[in-house]
Amino acid sequence: MIDFIKIKVKAGDGGKGCVAWRHEKFYANGGPFGGDGGRGGHVYIEVDTNETTLTKLRFTRLVKAGNGEPGKIKKMHGADGEDVTIKVPLGTMVRNAANGDLLADLTRPHQIVMIAKGGKGGLGNYHFATARNDAPEYAQPGEIGESLELQLELRLLADAGLIGFPSVGKSTFLSVVTRARPEIAAYPFTTIDPNIGVVSLPDERGFVLADMPGLIEGAADGKGLGHEFLRHIRRCRVLIHVIDMSGEERDPVEDYAIINEELEQYDPELRLRPQLVVANKMDAELAPDMLEHFREHYPDLKIYEVSTLLHQGLDEVLYAAMDCIEQQRVVDEANEPEEEVVVYRYEPKRPDFEIKNLGNRRWKVESAKVDRLAEQVNFDNEDDTYAFARTLTKMGIDHALREAGCKDGDQVIVGTYIMDFTD
Repeated sequence: MIDFIKIKVKAGDGGKGCVAWRHEKFYANGGPFGGDGGRGGHVYIEVDTNETTLTKLRFTRLVKAGNGEPGKIKKMHGADGEDVTIKVPLGTMVRNAANGDLLADLTRPHQIVMIAKGGKGGLGNYHFATARNDAPEYAQPGEIGESLELQLELRLLADAGLIGFPSVGKSTFLSVVTRARPEIAAYPFTTIDPNIGVVSLPDERGFVLADMPGLIEGAADGKGLGHEFLRHIRRCRVLIHVIDMSGEERDPVEDYAIINEELEQYDPELRLRPQLVVANKMDAELAPDMLEHFREHYPDLKIYEVSTLLHQGLDEVLYAAMDCIEQQRVVDEANEPEEEVVVYRYEPKRPDFEIKNLGNRRWKVESAKVDRLAEQVNFDNEDDTYAFARTLTKMGIDHALREAGCKDGDQVIVGTYIMDFTD
């Protein structure tokens, strides 16, 4: 089961603006006519209901959107970069691998979020024409697209989850009460991938049931398939705890205690989740004695006696599970906020720069964007320098310098260049 991967994503860079001139009949001295660059492609993540695991992304190291094309002559806009969409199963959580922040929680079919934004295209030279300079030789480079490393974690969305030790009969239970066809065999860890089926009751009610990989002692510490199992059951409204009463290999009293201890160690809230205790394999010869032994240790528990092999006692469990699920839905809805929670949005717009006072009337503009723009400027060309200064003004850097206390004649460091501030 591939349900936890890391992947890098890179949105496309914006295309460079074009430097061009109008050369048409009746326009002998045509002005600047260069178009804007196209924006870089965005990276999206979308729920695909046909996917059940993250296996297809297992060997994907980088997903990259297309870059925007440069602007063209006659003020024509460069083509936008191609967007890319990563398809993931329902229940996938997307985190920023650098800090663990939750970027998206994909809980609805076909839900889609933009996870990395493409860079804006650079402006063509016609934007920089002024009365002082009616023939600018300068066009903006495109912005760099966002890039980050993502952590994708799949948590199955099921109303009820079957829990218990390996080979206690969970897969058989699922196959009998649903149309799911999990692998079934008489050896531990038959279930490596969680299996899901839909239970349809005669009264036209129904719910989604998941058969999870079996737990072992130490699962909360990551032993066996522990963490892979436990992260999935967090979203189950009801737990159906299947216990082997055959007496052939397992002690039901010990098994029950160990499973619940592992749940509590991993997440204390799981121990409080509604739990139906199912005594399975009641067709075995020693089962009545083992059940009596179990009741002596847990006299207050309601226990459902079943034989998945003989299809006996299952309806009572399913109706009880359905009632519990409906009760939990009411509780969950009551605890939900009235307004829909937006699980992912871009942070409010922040300046693309930071002003630092270096002392002795020296200031530094720290900004990857400004550094990149500065590298494109020919400071020996007065027009280029003037256009660059206008760009800094539009970005609000002049205002920010004044607010910070910068005065006429102070030195301002931009990238690898030192400029004199003029108010």
